[in-house]
Amino acid sequence: MSDDEARLPASYLRPGSSSFNDFLRAERPELVPSARPVPVGERLEAPHGTTIVALQYAGGVLVAGDRRATMGNLIASHSIQKVFLADDWSAVGIAGTAGVAIELVRLFQVELEHYEKIEGAMLSLRGKANRLASMIRGNLGMALQGLAVVPLFAGYDLDDATGRIYSYDVTGGCYEERDYHAVGSGSLFARGALKKLWRPELTTAEAVRTVLEALYDAADDDSATGGPDLGRRIWPTVALLDGEGARMVPDAEIEDLVEQVVAGRREAARR
Repeated sequence: MSDDEARLPASYLRPGSSSFNDFLRAERPELVPSARPVPVGERLEAPHGTTIVALQYAGGVLVAGDRRATMGNLIASHSIQKVFLADDWSAVGIAGTAGVAIELVRLFQVELEHYEKIEGAMLSLRGKANRLASMIRGNLGMALQGLAVVPLFAGYDLDDATGRIYSYDVTGGCYEERDYHAVGSGSLFARGALKKLWRPELTTAEAVRTVLEALYDAADDDSATGGPDLGRRIWPTVALLDGEGARMVPDAEIEDLVEQVVAGRREAARR
């Protein structure tokens, strides 16, 4: 390989936009999920993920999701991950077409890192939410073909030391939610549970147990939502976002709380 062939193209070395998504669309559009052609008039069968919940608690905010992906009336996966850390202070949970959603989240992670490297500063939490909205808006064409992505974004706002939740629609509309929210096919049942269980002074452990109760209720009434799988030891995924930063709750802690939830349900059934 010659020296010229080994060098990066000049466009990769020129100062430009702080948006990696814009750069990728200009230089390698085939790598952007929403730029891939989909046969017009056809709806593709692909694994879908649900359900994602988020709630604010005394120290911050958390995002949680079950582990089931479905394709029509079939279970496509028992253990898909739907909650991801976006950066050191935020997380995103995916609902919708799983493959497209995971690619979009990975691109969003790079988008935030790229911005920080180019600008030398971190985006505000609202700025992150708006960046994700623009990426969802770019996926509208695929959404109209049945490949929709509707994530739930949450993070710890360093400007006022509080946790915030943002929901979206397929057109890229971005809405700040208060107290708690849920998306996906089991969201109606999850929100019903959260309405009864949520309170603003929840501790971290109480907040995690509350979302596990909500996901349990969602799985009880929605076939596309997977409950805790004690046989396979598959637990919901939970991300905590507070003054200590963004982190995933270890499976061992989730397992202990799931066992408490299940024991409580068994005791209630005996009454």
